[in-house]
Amino acid sequence: FRLALIQLQVSAVKSDNLQRACGLVREASAKGAKVVALPECFNSPYGTQYFKEYAEKIPGESTQKLSEVAKECSVYLIGGSIPEEDGGKLYNTCTVFGPDGAMLAKHRKVHLFDINVPGKIQFKESETLSPGNSFSMFDTPYCKVGLGICYDMRFAEMAQIYGQKGCQLLIYPGAFNLTTGPAHWELLQRGRAVDNQVYVAAVSPARDEKASYVAWGHSTVVNPWGEVIAKAGAEETVVYTDIDLKKLAEIRQQIPILSQKRCDLYGVEMKK
Repeated sequence: FRLALIQLQVSAVKSDNLQRACGLVREASAKGAKVVALPECFNSPYGTQYFKEYAEKIPGESTQKLSEVAKECSVYLIGGSIPEEDGGKLYNTCTVFGPDGAMLAKHRKVHLFDINVPGKIQFKESETLSPGNSFSMFDTPYCKVGLGICYDMRFAEMAQIYGQKGCQLLIYPGAFNLTTGPAHWELLQRGRAVDNQVYVAAVSPARDEKASYVAWGHSTVVNPWGEVIAKAGAEETVVYTDIDLKKLAEIRQQIPILSQKRCDLYGVEMKK
C-alpha cells in the first residue's frame, strides 16, 4: 500500500495550516496514497509559548477538518499532532481517522521533550504540557500501526511493545531540531526499524528558519532491513513510498529474531 508523509510548512495562522494540510491530503490521495500522515504540531507553531493559545478540545475545529478530509478522500489519516486542552490540562495529541471519517485512535505524547544541550538547545515541554499514559495502535486492512510522537521515538521499549502487539508500521509525527535532527533523527528510525523488523515513518514540519523553534525536516521512511527508502529535504513537500509487507515477512523469516528472543531471561511488558 502507498504511504504519504506531508511535510507541511506551518505558519502562525491556524486556518491557513488547516486549509493547506487538507489540500495536500487530497493531493496525496489523488496520487494513490491509502495512508497519509501529517507532522507534529501541524496546526500551530511549535513552542511552549504557543500551546495554550492554539489548544483545542477533541473533537474540535482541527479534528473535524481531519475527519472530513479523511472521509472525502477515503484514506487513513494520521493527523500529526495538535495542542489539546482537556480538563484544564494541555497535551500534545495525535488523532487518527479512517476512510469513513471515524476517529480510530488518539495518542497523547507519552514522553515529554525536556532537554538541555549546553550551548545548543534547551527546551521543556513539561512547562505547559502533561504526558499521555497509553500506547496507541489502530488496524487497517493492510497492517496494524503503532503511534508515537517525536521524543517517544527515543524510547526503544515503546516500539518493542508495538512490535510484540503485531504492528508492522510505526509512525512518529515529530519535529526534531537543528541539533538533534542531524545527529539522531535518521539513526533512531533505523534503530527502531531493525530492532523490531518493522517499517518506521517519521513526519516533520518543513523547516522555517524564522521560527522560534526550527524543525529539521527530512521526513523519512525506513524499511525493516534498516534502509532509508524515502526521504524529504527541508522544504514543504509530500513524500511517497510503497510499504511492502511481503518484504517484511521475508526479512523476519531470514533473520527470525522475534522467535529467538530469550523470554526466559528478559522481557519488556506493557503495564497499562
